[in-house]
Amino acid sequence: MKDVIVSHISSIWNLLSADEQNYLYDQLSYHTYRKNELIYSEGMQPENMMCLLSGQVKIYKVGPNTRFQIMRVIRPVQYFGYRAYFAHEPYVTNACAFENAKIALIPMKCIDHIIETNCRLAAFFIHQLATDLGISDQRSITLTQSHIRGRLAETILFLKKTYGVEADGATLSIYLSREDLAALANMTTANAIRTLSSFTSENLVVTDGRKIKIIDETALQRIARLG
Repeated sequence: MKDVIVSHISSIWNLLSADEQNYLYDQLSYHTYRKNELIYSEGMQPENMMCLLSGQVKIYKVGPNTRFQIMRVIRPVQYFGYRAYFAHEPYVTNACAFENAKIALIPMKCIDHIIETNCRLAAFFIHQLATDLGISDQRSITLTQSHIRGRLAETILFLKKTYGVEADGATLSIYLSREDLAALANMTTANAIRTLSSFTSENLVVTDGRKIKIIDETALQRIARLG
């Protein structure tokens, strides 16, 4: 299984020397999480960087009224769970499997040790953190300043960019419950259902259970842009 993990984490593996690869190889492990199983929770101390090998993962926060907000979704083979370690703080979010997921675990103390002498690996994490911050900043503006139509349109486009589409070139490759879709769009479930129904009647999308097929992406982009 370790060789499978290596093939998935090639983006960092190729930055390592032979000695560094051997050192990290001995520390690699993986874990399978069931659908809806918690991966880590707010307040826990970070120990591992994680790489999603297969499945889907959501990163979310729970508000004081127990309403949860999905901050982002993870696709194979993205890394997550390492920011808090670099910040020397406990996790400020929660991570949960959308569906059965296999996750590679890489001890952060090993990453930290390698970074001390490997500037290429350090630059990799600077780039990753800067990219994630830019995405987070952009989404926070959309989800706090846009009207509900703009939020849902942006969320549908965000899911397409993150997970891609099926063979038909239009159906999102991730199937979310209406509750999760609402949490990702920062709106109530009722508003998400109502707005999605409106998009369907306007022939912008077609829905089939949890499947969403984009019919008019240009119109969705316009709605997302105008908010």
